[in-house]
Amino acid sequence: MQNIIYAALSAGLESLLEYLSAHVLTCLIPAFFIAGAISALLKKDIILRYFGADAPKWLCYPVAAISGTVLAVCSCTILPMFAGIERKGAGIGPATAFLFSGPAINLMAIVLTARVLGLDIGIARAIAAVTMAVLIGLIMSYVFPGERRSSGNPGSKDGSVSRTTLLFIGVLIAILLVATSSAISMVPKIAILSALILVASCIMWRYYTPVERRAFLGETWWLAKRIFPLLLAGTFVVGVIGYFLPMDLIRMIMGSNSFISCLTASIIGAVLYMPTLLEVPIVGTLFGYSSGVTAPGPALALLLAGPSLSLPNMIVIARVIGPRKAGVYITLVVLISTLIGMIYGALVS
Repeated sequence: MQNIIYAALSAGLESLLEYLSAHVLTCLIPAFFIAGAISALLKKDIILRYFGADAPKWLCYPVAAISGTVLAVCSCTILPMFAGIERKGAGIGPATAFLFSGPAINLMAIVLTARVLGLDIGIARAIAAVTMAVLIGLIMSYVFPGERRSSGNPGSKDGSVSRTTLLFIGVLIAILLVATSSAISMVPKIAILSALILVASCIMWRYYTPVERRAFLGETWWLAKRIFPLLLAGTFVVGVIGYFLPMDLIRMIMGSNSFISCLTASIIGAVLYMPTLLEVPIVGTLFGYSSGVTAPGPALALLLAGPSLSLPNMIVIARVIGPRKAGVYITLVVLISTLIGMIYGALVS
């Protein structure tokens, strides 16, 4: 018994160390700074124009749904940015559409899915992810109508956004994209990141007042201390759970396109942490889609629920928007992923 407990705790620690080494510097730290900039520097009226509860649906939902094509982020890295726009006053519908789309519609992941797992499932994933983002956002706004938070941060009277702020946030996003890119070797990556960090620092110190700088750093730190400890704890627990998962049984269950198979895949995807781009080999190799062990329906359900949810992600979402709204959002992701998996499985069978 002691050996089992020790092995499970070791698996949790290994998962945590892997997460720390692979994602903190390259993903989370840039994401926290982006979130801090959104919360402190981007004018509230701009957020409300595109993500507010009263924003036109034809505008806010397409913007939220396609945002993931720009940000190569995972289910945990998206959280600081989601918390930033939610804290700034975004409506629950557009905010949750953005929350889902960030990791689910990653352009690199869609391309990798098509190349590794097949063009059909790659196209299906892209169409399903965009559809899900809009559908989840619309349902959330219907279930929780008119819910919008106010922010104590300074707003803009004219609703405009300065070119400096756009440039600064753009540089921070570029830092995130370069840091997470696997197409750039280490030496050029360090050089590019150093240059981008220098540019961001120069913009901050040259064009922003001391009050704005303190607000930016204060919001960044507030988000980091609120979210980061939960991510660490959740990642450790996921590693422990992964040790006890009966993978052979799971793969046997997911061998058909039935409701149970797709629901099982969606729930597993919702609990496990799948780093950006690694969901493709996880589905293809670990769950056996490439070898025909897992059916197409459960495979697509995994690709939809897995990148957008994880146990650490769910813990933080509940902390940011409350357990009730988080529960509805998580349920929607799992059920809609299941339904789409069943439909896709029926179409390709």
